[in-house]
Amino acid sequence: MVLQWFDTAPRRVLALVCLACVGMLAFGLYLQHVVGLEPCPMCIVQRYALILVAVFAGLAGAARQKSIHIGAAVLILLASGFGAFVAARQSFLQWYPPEIASCGRDFYGMIETFPLKRAIPMIFKGSGDCTKIDWTFLGGSIANWSFLCFVFFALVALLLIVRQARRRGGAAFSPA
Repeated sequence: MVLQWFDTAPRRVLALVCLACVGMLAFGLYLQHVVGLEPCPMCIVQRYALILVAVFAGLAGAARQKSIHIGAAVLILLASGFGAFVAARQSFLQWYPPEIASCGRDFYGMIETFPLKRAIPMIFKGSGDCTKIDWTFLGGSIANWSFLCFVFFALVALLLIVRQARRRGGAAFSPA
C-alpha cells in the first residue's frame, strides 16, 4: 500500500518529505535558540543540505508533471547523499576524535576569511566543536540521527525515481 503512493500520489510523497525537512529544521532552530546549542560548521552544512532537499521536494510537490517529479527526485537524491556524507563524517569525528582538537573558526568566519577552495576542506576537517556531543536521543547524537534521515530521504527519492520511470513506460529500466 505504501509503495502504491509512489505510483499514484508522488506529490504527496514529495510534500511529506518537504514537511519532514521543515520539521527537522524547526527542531534544529529550537535546539539552537531555546536550548542554547550552537551549531558547528558541519551542522550548518547539513542544514543547507536539508534546506535543498526541502526546496526540491516542495517545488516538485507543487508540480503535476512526472518529469519534474523524476528530476526533483534526482536532485533530492544528490542533496541527501551530500548531507549523509557530511553527517557520516561528523559522526566519525565524534566516535574517533582527533588527538589534537582545536576550536576553529565558525562557518561564516571561514567563508569570509578564506577563499572557497581553502574553506571547504577546513569545514570537512571539523573543529573542536564538531566532535562534541551536546545532545543525544536513544543513544544517537544529532549527527547520527541526521545521517539516518538523509539516508531515508535518499531512499525515498531513489524509489520515487524508479517507480515513476517505470510508470512512464521507462524503456531504460526494462530488460534488453
